[in-house]
Amino acid sequence: MANESPNSNFPSAPLPPSISAIVPARNEEAVIANCIESLALQPEIAEILVVNDQSTDNTADIVRGLMVKIPHLRLLETQEVPTGWVGKNNAVFLGAKEAKQPWLLFTDADAELQPGAAARALQIAQETTAALIAFSPEQITQSWYEKALIPFVYSRLAKHFSYDDVNNPSSPAAAANGQFLMIQRDAYQSIGGHASVAAEVLEDVALAKRAKAAGFRLWFGSGQGIVRVRMYRSFGAMWQGWKKNLFLLVGGTSGAVFRELESTIPWIPIALILLGIKIPVATLLGVLFLLMRQMTYGLEIARNQYPFKFIIYYIPAVALYAAVLWASYRGHATGKVEWKGREVPVTLPGAPR
Repeated sequence: MANESPNSNFPSAPLPPSISAIVPARNEEAVIANCIESLALQPEIAEILVVNDQSTDNTADIVRGLMVKIPHLRLLETQEVPTGWVGKNNAVFLGAKEAKQPWLLFTDADAELQPGAAARALQIAQETTAALIAFSPEQITQSWYEKALIPFVYSRLAKHFSYDDVNNPSSPAAAANGQFLMIQRDAYQSIGGHASVAAEVLEDVALAKRAKAAGFRLWFGSGQGIVRVRMYRSFGAMWQGWKKNLFLLVGGTSGAVFRELESTIPWIPIALILLGIKIPVATLLGVLFLLMRQMTYGLEIARNQYPFKFIIYYIPAVALYAAVLWASYRGHATGKVEWKGREVPVTLPGAPR
């Protein structure tokens, strides 16, 4: 998103432990250890609650092994997902009920906090009187499809979720990122916690909206140097993840989808290149216009702290973005969106659940 960075003024000394970290984990054996160890290095985190959400891999065993050397680490287990709940929301709600500290930090199993991250979040809360602090993590991209799609998605989301608007108490805009979302326990309980957003796929944004509507101040900013995430380790997982979320992130209506496709697909260059079959000069104009779009994209992703050289992925990025956005729209229209082996109940906004 926007390039505002919060990492330049870390507290010089650890603050008193006052945070309960809550990590939902479903089949996270590849990443859970790094996440927990990064949380354990934050002196401000008094307890770490990992909620094993019916994993079928070695996630729980890895956590039990870490409990030997991390005494403030606990492992909780979910049961069947209650009717009307998204699995992740049920897991974090269980963790929140067991948490004992005045601040609740919800973070994902693939997130890795950098040194001083928790202290910086508490410092921002003190400086701004915000009751909800969220960082948009630094995204790690390794495969070509990650380098293509993820910067493109986040450059588009920057246009939908302005940090300045979210952080302005006078603006109704509200957003957060569940990969690092810290909220005061009292505020969380007063808005009904995750029980109030039980069926929401974008539970982080929904929780932020409820908090702001209730009069609590939000602070949302870049997580560069604060928290790092590699969201997806396969093309299939990346496709499923964005298929679940992207329709809602761009506005959650068919009109929003068509406006997004209209503004992101380079229709004029494509038309000119096709016209070049009969009028050769049109091909040259089409290529020039396409290069201009590509250069503009490079500047956008650079503003959002991605390497400018990722412009080489512009054309596959557009294709992937359009395809997964359409798949997300169709999934929500038909109520068939899957994530980690579960069918997530979704409907178009306004349709009966």
